[in-house]
Order: sequence, then C-alpha cells, then structure tokens
Amino acid sequence: MSELVSRAQELDAADELAPLRSRFVLDDVVYLDGNSLGALPAHVPGRVEDVVRRQWGELRIRSWEESGWWTAPERIGDRIAPLVGAAPGRIVVGDSTSVNVFKALVAAVRMAGPDRDEVLVDATTFPTDGYIAESAARLTGRTLRPVTPAELSSALSGRTAAVLLNHVDYRTGRLHDLPGLTAAVHAHGALAVWDLCHSAGALPVGLDEHGVDLAVGCTYKYLNGGPGSPAYLYVREELQERFDSPLPGWNSHAEPFGMSPSYAPAPGAPRGRVGTPDILSMLALEAALDVWDGVRVEAVRAKSLALTDFFLECVAAYTEPGRVEPVTPLPHAERGSQIALRCADAGEVMKRLIDRGVVGDFRHPDVLRFGFTPLYVGFADTERAARVLGEVLG
Repeated sequence: MSELVSRAQELDAADELAPLRSRFVLDDVVYLDGNSLGALPAHVPGRVEDVVRRQWGELRIRSWEESGWWTAPERIGDRIAPLVGAAPGRIVVGDSTSVNVFKALVAAVRMAGPDRDEVLVDATTFPTDGYIAESAARLTGRTLRPVTPAELSSALSGRTAAVLLNHVDYRTGRLHDLPGLTAAVHAHGALAVWDLCHSAGALPVGLDEHGVDLAVGCTYKYLNGGPGSPAYLYVREELQERFDSPLPGWNSHAEPFGMSPSYAPAPGAPRGRVGTPDILSMLALEAALDVWDGVRVEAVRAKSLALTDFFLECVAAYTEPGRVEPVTPLPHAERGSQIALRCADAGEVMKRLIDRGVVGDFRHPDVLRFGFTPLYVGFADTERAARVLGEVLG
C-alpha cells in the first residue's frame, strides 16, 4: 500500500490549490465534514474583532453607513455571484436557507399565474425543503407532488407552476442535471427553483448561463462562512421586477426609512431582503469569502473529482470486498464533492473514525458521508482517511 502513499505525496506536490490550506485553521485531524460546516479561515477572527470592537463598539450607529453595514447583503451577494455563475446584482444575502426557499417558491408560484395549480418537489430532497414546499403549496392553494429528478420530465405538464430541486443530493452526493432539468421545466412554462447548498463552492453552477429562475443556498458549507452564517437568494434578472416576495419587510421597501403604511418593493435584488440584516454573521461571511480571491471554480472542481476518485481507489484497496458500498455515482457528471458509503454499522463506524482523527458524518440509517473541500483537503488526507477506515472495519 506504500504505492498509494507515494502517489498521494506526488499529487499533493503537483496540486495548484495546496497553498490555500494555510489560509485555514486546521490541526492534524483529517476534516471531511466541510459539506456540513466549513473550516475557519484564519483571518476571520481578526476581522470579526474589528467589527465588534471598532465598528460596533466605537462607531455604533454610524457603522450602518460608514462601515457599509446597510449595503452588505447586496455587496456580499456580488462576492458569491461568480462562484455560482451569476452576474452582479442578482444575489442578495440574508436569512436562512429555509426562509429563502419559502420566499423563492412562493414567488415562483405567484409569477407562474393562477392557472397553474401544481408544485413539484424533489422527493429525495433535504427534509426542510420538503416541509417548506408543503407549506408554500398550502398557502398558495396549489397541490404538491413529490417526484424524483429522474421522474421529473414525465411529471411536468401545463399544470406545473414551479419545481423545487436540489443540485446535489445531501445524502448520496448525486449531482443532478441542472441545465437539462431547467430546460425541461421551461419547456412546460414553469419556473425552476434550485437549492445549491451542496454545490456552491464545490463545482461550477452556471445560474445565468442555464437560465435558472431562482436559487437559494447556504454559506456555511463549502463557502466556509461559519455556523449559522446567512444564506442567499438568486433571482434571474428578467424576473426581478416581477418577484413578489411573501415576506415584504421594511428592509426590502423602495424607501425603507419612509415608514410608509403601504408597501412598495425596492428594485432589483434588494427586494429579496426582509428585516434588519444579521451584521455579525454577515461580515464574518464577507471576510471568509476572501479565501476565494484568485481561485477558479473550475480548478476546485477538477481537484474535487481527483480527490473523490482517489478516495474510492484507496477505499477499495484498504477494505474487504463488500464491507462498504459506494452510493455516490461513479460518473463525474453525476457526482458532487462528497462520497457516501453504505455500511451496515455506519453510526458506530463513524464514531470510531472520529476517535481516530478522521471526521466525516453519519446519515440514517446506514450511510457514511465524507465531504471533500478542495481548498484545504489534500491527497495525503484522503489516503489516510481510507486507510483508517480499513483499520476500523478490521
């Protein structure tokens, strides 16, 4: 097995992204859970301290203008935009992913018109998306129909108002065909809403290129924004003037300080705002995004595929045949940036892996999940994780 160790060293030596690891606070643990919570960028604590001590502590209320607090949701949205293939002015940051899913889906149904009475939702989606979709359907008087992405094309019809899909399945790591499925939705006159939580920062998305109508995503996974960091909402430019938010807060008013009793939405992306932004988390996220300066998403994707390929090779070499079974698709076009392995006693195995310094996570009932964040995970990490897995499985 020394050949795998040597290859890992060679791959790390040739890796153009390897220097980025020094931008994060990491120890000797192999951290393969960045698809749940990204590692801390090393410069963020100092930036947050400045926000707390100087901007809040000294400038206080003046910081809304002098420190740029008021414009942070759109400014940070423009920082995220190139990572998901969007032009400036199409993303606003704020609220949670769940809240943004609700805003996007209800707005999509409203834009689709009263004659379309059905909403389709990914049947394999992260549970919250399903809960939100069910509530949005009830509130708008539509019927909700869960379908798998594979069933979507046959399920679409002239009744379809909107479709909510996940770009990458959180459990298996399967990458769905965003361009093809979006085109199919549009061919039936419906609107496509995508959840990018497990793809943004890990692979090219191409929101503008593929005509996605609305999209949402979190920032605490591959974007490393910190626990509970604010999510974002994307609205296609052509739809922005029609975007009718179900949560019209004062922060999205055309004249927010006019305190008018009637609501008039702000133009562009700011109409996706609701209430006062969470400034501490917002500016921690802004600082964290600095690690992306000069980084090409295409290079991240290439390394992600190389890491996951190498991990599967090492797992096959270090484990007994049949002890674990990959549930993540093998074709690159169908794979996100994680590997999920089915294992009979997965919960206990993951506990033992963590005790041995390999941190992934467990998904009920029998899935080991390993997330590969190319900005700070290397090939030696990958080989070590597979080797320890083999030892734990014994």
